[in-house]
Formats: sequence, C-alpha cells, structure tokens
Amino acid sequence: MSSTAPPSDGLDHVDERLLRTTPLKKLLGRPELGSVVGAIAVFVFFSLTADSFLNPASLGTVLYAASTLGIMAVPVALLMIGGEFDLSAGVLVTSSALVSSMFSYQMTANVWVGVGVSLLVTLAIGAFNGFMLTRTKLPSFIITLGTFLMLTGLNLGLTKLISGTVSTKSIADMEGFSSARKLFASQLTIGGVEFKVTILWWFGLVALATWILLRTRFGNWIFAVGGGADAARAVGVPVYRTKIGLYLGVAFCAWISGQHLLFSFDVVQSGEGVGNELIFIIAAVIGGCLITGGYGSAIGSAIGALIFGMTSKGIVYAEWNPDWFKFFLGAMLLLATLLNAWIRKRVEATK
Repeated sequence: MSSTAPPSDGLDHVDERLLRTTPLKKLLGRPELGSVVGAIAVFVFFSLTADSFLNPASLGTVLYAASTLGIMAVPVALLMIGGEFDLSAGVLVTSSALVSSMFSYQMTANVWVGVGVSLLVTLAIGAFNGFMLTRTKLPSFIITLGTFLMLTGLNLGLTKLISGTVSTKSIADMEGFSSARKLFASQLTIGGVEFKVTILWWFGLVALATWILLRTRFGNWIFAVGGGADAARAVGVPVYRTKIGLYLGVAFCAWISGQHLLFSFDVVQSGEGVGNELIFIIAAVIGGCLITGGYGSAIGSAIGALIFGMTSKGIVYAEWNPDWFKFFLGAMLLLATLLNAWIRKRVEATK
C-alpha cells in the first residue's frame, strides 16, 4: 500500500531560527542597546559641563569607580537573568573582608590563610541562599532579605566582640599582606595614567560571564530558568543546581570585592556595604536586565556600571553638590527601563 504526501499549501515552512535577520533587527534585539545610548548621553553631557572630565587622569578614576560596582553587577545581572535577586550582596562584600581580616589577625597567621578561609565562608553563605531558596520555595526577596539582616548584625556584633570597636585591627604589617595587595588592590600605570587592578578583574569577569551566557550549556540554563522554571524543568534543565550556582557566583565576586576593600585600606568598617545591593541591581537593570528574568547580558551590566562611574565622578568634576547623585541615578533607572521596554516592543512588533 502506497501513501501519498499531503498536498502542499504553497508555503515553505522554515525554522524561524534559520530565517535571515537584518543587522538593524539584531541591534534592536540586544538587551544592552538602551544602556549604550544612555552611556553616550552621559558621556557627552559631562564632557560639555565638566572641564576636567576628559582629562586622561579622569579616565582611570571613572573606570575605578565603575569597576568597584561592576565586579558585583556582573553576577547580580546573571542572577536576575535567572529570575532571582540577592539583597545580601552588599553586606556580603563587607562580611568577606571582615572574615579575612579578623581570622588573620586573631590567629596571627599569614594573611593568605585568612583570604582562603574568607573564600570558604563567603561561598558557604552563597550556597545557603541558594539552598534555602530551592528548599523552602520562598521568594528570593524574602530569603536574601533575611540573610542581609543577619549579616548586618553579625558584621557589627562579632567585630565589636572580637576587636572591641566597630572596625578591624590593621594587618598591614603581617606576612603575605604585600603579595595579597598586589593581587587585589594594586595599580598599573599606562601612558602616565594610573589604573587600579580592579579594572582588570572587572573586564575579566565580564568576558567570562558573556562566554558563559552565550557559549555554554549553563548559559542556556540561566535563560531558561529565568524565562520559566517549570517549563525549564520539563525539558530537563537542572533548575535547583542552576540557581545555587548563580548564588555561588555572587558570593565569589563578593569575595573578590571584599579582599579589594580590605587590602586597599588594611582595616574594615563593619557597617559598610549597606545599600550597595540596590546599586548593583540598578546597574543590571540599566544594562538591560528585566526584573522578571530571562533577559539581559553581562555586557549590559558593565555599561550600567560605567554609567554609574561617569555620573558619580562627573558630578564631582562639574563641582556640583554630590547630593544630586541619587537623583540622577534614579532618573537614569527610570529612563533606561522605559527605553528598554520600548525597544523590546519594537522588536516584537517586527517579528
């Protein structure tokens, strides 16, 4: 018995992934497009209003301000793409520095021992956030808000209990301090301009995160769980492992930032870091990440951090009252969110 092919309807059914896309559509589809436009606008604005903004020395200062935020904005952006938040990220940086400093000082050990212990403790806190999220099914906002409050209390309480004050003791004269400082808080001179090593850490993390998102299976998992955890689980994505891995990424970068904080000043104030978690999230949102998850990029978070650096230092170079900084930050957040939403609607309308 022979079978005949169904009559053709005259249309060629082609996988839409194989359809040609114009360069303009590709450009409009990039999540960081809005932040690029914003960064250009901020650069032009301060170039015209602040005489010293274009000085070569100012470049190193702007990039340093951006890098201290950008190191944390990268993993926070990945976490947001995965559909979650971490409100403990800011104080976790301080916790990492405190553990490293107090362990080294109290145990009179080489500071590298404290650095290693700090890495283990910081990763354990990140794993705790991920574990609690996946086991309790509570929103990440509640889980990490609880961690934020606990760490804030621990940072202050333990520091006062051990050191007798709200800051740690100096470890500048301890063995291993100089080598650790070279790794976490040194500076390079290029063309007469000084650049902090955090800029290299930042660029490296952005490159690594971009490669993970665009070239690895784990990157596909991040987008999948952010777009819909149930649907992702149905097609075999390990949702729990992915989310725990994202929290470990935030913890690892918090460790890097914490060691920079410690080895830049050799003492740590226990109350630092409160409120920084919101700035990390703002940088990611300005860079194109959606609050609802499933969309964004590491490059966008870097541009968001750069906008932060240009604005914070541009206001100083323009000799304005720095109290206006938060106003500009809030305005940029709203404008970037509206621009990103408009761009997405335009892209969806052309499909």
